[in-house]
Amino acid sequence: MEKIVTFKDFTKVDLRIGTIIKVHDFPKAHRPAYQLVIDFGSLGVKKTSAQITTQYQKEDLLGRQIVAVVNFPKKQIANFMSECLVVGAVKAKDVFLLQPEQTVKNGSILS
Repeated sequence: MEKIVTFKDFTKVDLRIGTIIKVHDFPKAHRPAYQLVIDFGSLGVKKTSAQITTQYQKEDLLGRQIVAVVNFPKKQIANFMSECLVVGAVKAKDVFLLQPEQTVKNGSILS
């Protein structure tokens, strides 16, 4: 274990469920990536990029619910402004998106 955090530290991270509503290629990214547009319900729609092109086709991502951190500061990636961070598990440098077992309301809080 690298760093110990308190429960109070953990509660500062706002993890939410959202549904991917648009997927675009991101040719200006340094590594192959997609631009995702995600609906977080009452939190609104946010954009991000994700290096998931080796495991997912664009059409397979549409309508998929995912987990994302929604309270990080915006980050400029090439010519694109990322507004959230999609969460995934890494296996041999590939990222596999985390998702709920059942469909839940967009914007639902993870606890």
